[in-house]
Amino acid sequence: MRLKAIICEVFTREIEDILPRCPHQVDLEIVTMGLHDLGASMTPRLQERIDVADTSGYDAIVLGYALCGRGTEGLRAGKTPLVLPRAHDCIGVLMGSREKHRAYFENHPGVYYRSRGWIEFQKPGQRLQPALSAGRGQLGERRTLPELIAQYGEDNGKFLFEQFTAYRRKYSGLTYISTGPRGEAASREKAREEANREGWIFEELSGSRRLLEQLVSGEWNAEDFLILPPGASMRATFDSGIVDSQ
Repeated sequence: MRLKAIICEVFTREIEDILPRCPHQVDLEIVTMGLHDLGASMTPRLQERIDVADTSGYDAIVLGYALCGRGTEGLRAGKTPLVLPRAHDCIGVLMGSREKHRAYFENHPGVYYRSRGWIEFQKPGQRLQPALSAGRGQLGERRTLPELIAQYGEDNGKFLFEQFTAYRRKYSGLTYISTGPRGEAASREKAREEANREGWIFEELSGSRRLLEQLVSGEWNAEDFLILPPGASMRATFDSGIVDSQ
């Protein structure tokens, strides 16, 4: 098969390791992290890329995305089938299954997540949300303290920064999801240092590349993947399947 893979930057290292062993021709497009911070803009920005790929005669377009706080809801397949994992967000993809994600979340509320991709590619203020159906971030959360002071003055800037970063006080732990790409030691140590700075409990969790491997190898079982046929669009279901076609 000839596939187009549109992949979030958070999965860069995993995909780099997977593709050399992939049995298909895969044209890879990495999209910068943080589209979910743009709220409703995420869907049209991804749709633009899908529409461009739809004109190139691929057998399928595969997405390295999940529901992402409903940021992918409404994506539409053109004449080319569209495939994506059944997961709430990148945490579930990195863990290898939505069931593992849910079980961990239920036993570890208030946990902040990191992975190699998040350590390497995150922009200021971006975070891996603990909630299974986390809402879209606000652009203000990505502003630094000096930026806010420069725009609003010292007192107002400090107040706004406090409001934008208040979410961190709700957490008690940081979990680093390890998926085994080479060079992970440095990212793991940065995650541990962040946990120490915040006074959080640090834990490392073995993740899995299973969903990403199956995504680009064409192993799209109905339990783990949604395949949108030509002309169909994606909707959130809020049940165990997470997403469906309409």
